[in-house]
Amino acid sequence: MVGLPLLELSVRALVWLIEDTWRSTIAAATAVLPADAQVTLLYVAASDAEGVVEGTRAGLLGRPRPPHGRPAPLRGISEEAARGLLADAEAELGRPARGLVRRGRLEREVLAAARQADLLVMARDGDRSRLGPRSLGPHARFVVDHAPCSVLLVWPGETPALSTIPPPPRH
Repeated sequence: MVGLPLLELSVRALVWLIEDTWRSTIAAATAVLPADAQVTLLYVAASDAEGVVEGTRAGLLGRPRPPHGRPAPLRGISEEAARGLLADAEAELGRPARGLVRRGRLEREVLAAARQADLLVMARDGDRSRLGPRSLGPHARFVVDHAPCSVLLVWPGETPALSTIPPPPRH
């Protein structure tokens, strides 16, 4: 276990928050991070959803744009929700943390933010009913496979029993 960031004096931890698993992620971060850890809470707003809505609106109503300098309505709602989630997560964490909201492709934005971290804390986001590779969705799988730092992968809620592992393949 030599070289784990938890052995260093000051750990830079990035905690990736997703709406339905953030409480489990915060609980894990609280349990393992030293008191002097520099914690950044990350929320990534997927820009593809906003693009689909704006594109649909443009297709139905022509191509009007929001007035210069003002975000599209959906983006404003998204930013307000992200700020609320970060505030709730910091309160649950019980210590000061830097909040960071990024926009774009989820996996790419998480990896870009993780470049400055020693440890990434994240939750499984796929099938949580059984153990196995499908417990990671495509975004989380990409992040785990490409993370530039150590990763703490959290089971949100109850961890499935070992009996949920599929049988070995027949040869």
